[in-house]
Amino acid sequence: MSRRYKFYNPEGAYFVSFATVNWIDVFIKDIYLNILANSIAYCREAKGMECFVYCLMPNHVHLIFRDENGNPSGLLRDYKKFTA
Repeated sequence: MSRRYKFYNPEGAYFVSFATVNWIDVFIKDIYLNILANSIAYCREAKGMECFVYCLMPNHVHLIFRDENGNPSGLLRDYKKFTA
């Protein structure tokens, strides 16, 4: 299975999900959850992310989002690069 998301309609809304390596529970402390939530807030304010809903679990993240700039793969790349 491909690890790259395929965005066929750059203006569309997408559901994405990504997990930690070996599904290890990393996001169990508030400090780590705050990093993820603050990164989403930054992407909304500065990068044009329209985040409809997100769910932060102990070992994975779900997002339903849209990129106002028409580059969802670039937006997701920047989000994951910072939070990794």
